[in-house]
Formats: sequence, C-alpha cells, structure tokens
Amino acid sequence: MTNASLTSWIDVPAGHDFPLANLPFGVFSTSGRSARPCMRMADQVVDLSACHALGFLNGLEVNAEVLAAPVLNPLMKLGKPVTVALRKRIQKLLHVDCAELRDRSDAHASCLVAVADVEMHMPVEVGDYTDFYSSEDHARNVGKMFRDPENALLPNWKHMPVGYHGRASSIVVSGTPIRRPMGQTRPDLEAPPVFGPSRLLDFELEMAFITFEGKPMGERIGTSEAEDHIFGLVLFNDWSARDIQKWEYVPLGPFLGKNFGSSISPWVVTLEALDHLRVAGPSQNPEVLDYLKYEGDSHYDVPLEVEIVPDGQLSGQVVCRSNFRHMYWNMRQQLAHHTVNGCNLRAGDMMASGTISGPEKGSFGSMLEISWRGTDPVAMPDGTERKFIRDGDTVVMRAPYFGEVRGKLLPA
Repeated sequence: MTNASLTSWIDVPAGHDFPLANLPFGVFSTSGRSARPCMRMADQVVDLSACHALGFLNGLEVNAEVLAAPVLNPLMKLGKPVTVALRKRIQKLLHVDCAELRDRSDAHASCLVAVADVEMHMPVEVGDYTDFYSSEDHARNVGKMFRDPENALLPNWKHMPVGYHGRASSIVVSGTPIRRPMGQTRPDLEAPPVFGPSRLLDFELEMAFITFEGKPMGERIGTSEAEDHIFGLVLFNDWSARDIQKWEYVPLGPFLGKNFGSSISPWVVTLEALDHLRVAGPSQNPEVLDYLKYEGDSHYDVPLEVEIVPDGQLSGQVVCRSNFRHMYWNMRQQLAHHTVNGCNLRAGDMMASGTISGPEKGSFGSMLEISWRGTDPVAMPDGTERKFIRDGDTVVMRAPYFGEVRGKLLPA
C-alpha cells in the first residue's frame, strides 16, 4: 500500500504527525497497565500486548513475554523481519478496509488507549551511546569560533564521520527535567579555574538512530547492509555545558560538559516509515575511502524546529528551523565507520547525528551558533533575551512524524 492509500477507520486530523503511514513504536503505561510496547496511530496508542492476547497477531514471530517487556529491546532482538512484519500487521488491522478489529467494538477498549490517558517511558534500555559530529555547517561554525576561520574543519573531518562514546545512563525520555550541571570552568584565562554551575548551558538539535543486534565482535557492517541493523530514529537533544566543555575538552574531548543529560522523543520512527522522505546527500569531496562509499538516497528530508519557552509562559520563541537533510555523513556511513574496526553492536544502542545546522543563521542547531558565542542574543516574547538557556526555560524540539521532545532546565 502506498502512503496515499493508507486511510484508517480511526480519525486522523489533517497534518497529524502520526498517520497510518507512520506507526512508530514506543513504551507506555496507564494506572491499570504496566509499561509495555505499543505503537501510535493519531491520538490513540495501540497496546501490542492486548492485540496479541486477543489473537490479532497470530502467525507473527512474537510472544506474550516480548510484548509485555518494559522496553523494546527484546522485540528488537528478534530482528528487522519481525518488527517490519509486526508494523505491517498493525497497519492492516487499522486500515479502513479491514474489519477484523474495526468491527470488534468489544476489543477497542483493550487494544486502543487515548494518548491523553497514558504515560510514555524510555522506549529502549540504551546499552551504549555514540554521538557523531556530522553536520558540515555546524562543524564549520564551531571551527570559525574557536580556531582559524580559514581552516575551520580539522584535517580528518571530510575523511571520516567523527564521533565519541557518550554516557547512556543519563539519556531520558521527553518531559524529564534536566538539572543545570556543576563543574570546573575557567572564565578568566589569566586566573585558575573555578567550581560552580555552568553559565553557558546549551541545547543541541540532533536525531538519533537505534540499532538492532549487530555482527559478532571482530566483524564489520558495510554501508550496503547498514540499514538492516537500524530499527528507527528519535529526536535527540544533547544538552551541553559549553563552559565546562571548553575547559575540559583538550585533550579529553566531551565528558562532564555532556554527560549530565540528553533527552529523546518517546516514539521510535522506523526507516520504513521514512522511505518517502529519502533524498540525495551532498557531493563528498575529497572522495571517501571505499568502506564509506554507498549507493542510493540515504539522507532524509525531515524539517526540524526548536522553541525556547520561558518559565511560566505557554509559548515562546522558535529559535531554529533546520532539516535532517543538512548532514554531510549519513547513518549508513556512521554505522559502517563505527564497526569498521570490529566493534560489535547490541539491540538498543543509540547513535546521535551531532548538531544539525543548516547554512543560514535561522537554521543553526545550537545557541552557541545562534547567539554566536553570546554576542548576538535572541529576543523572547516576554521581553527577555537569550544567549544561552536560563533556569526555568523549556526547550522543545519538533519534527513531522516524530512529535516532540521537551525538557525543562532546573537550577543547579
């Protein structure tokens, strides 16, 4: 079925992020249901455990235990053919022409739950987390600020997808508050470092993909097979303490300036749901090494925006409108590079894109760039202005098909 023919017997408002063509995976609970896997259709959550118990998933290679787990990892361990078949089955059950569930009104209360009545949880238990640095515009902006503007990119940047190993334990689901971190900074370069709250707290607009099981340790995944190991994507806010990061960065790289918190959207959107958004990537010059070459459209046209909502306000100021297509390195290349040395992946590993910035100021994906190191503040509707994120601010990132990820910054 094409996207145009995917009409459901459940009402879907025009322009909704979660039409029948999407059906992302998540984990939900209610007062009467323990945390368990689900999918989302418009403003309804599809309880996969209930669908299984009522026989709607007969013939699929899933069991009650997997669909009662509090995370999606057991489901992902079954592999891509199983999750694809499950998504297709739910898509068929909710199609306007399918009477199986449509005409079983006695089953609706078990299988369908209003989104307003559920609590969403971390969809996966993240075993390992890698953050890449794959937007050329972002890398150039940072290079211009902190290094020679004429040589903004480091010599290796166009030869490999640069990344680092981050902290998995502090990745939290949308709605979880983030506390301003404490740490060492050196605001006065002529004086010793001081300890205290970060004063330059920032967001980073990113996307992240979640993996199926990889190959055994010692084997690698090529670009041609990389998508077989990618389950889906989430919106990702990699909160960053710029002043802590700057002081500790050389020679360690990101550590305390990053590991205090990252926020993800609750819905994992599968690659299959995004197929119609594929676009060609940029011309990569110099030519990449053979293991990083790929065929076909492997970038995605997903509009992204970031809003800062001041404390006590219902709405705020959109400070960024970017697009996932503004990536130099794509997910297939990132995964191939990650495993080229034999590094093994596990179901639930998360790999973030790095800050997604476009070529114009309005598309920059961090306050570091938007305010250009604090020299060009952004006006808020309440009369205040922002160079970085203030205590009480809520940062909201949105994208079609993904919904939103939001987090409020609490004082140190």
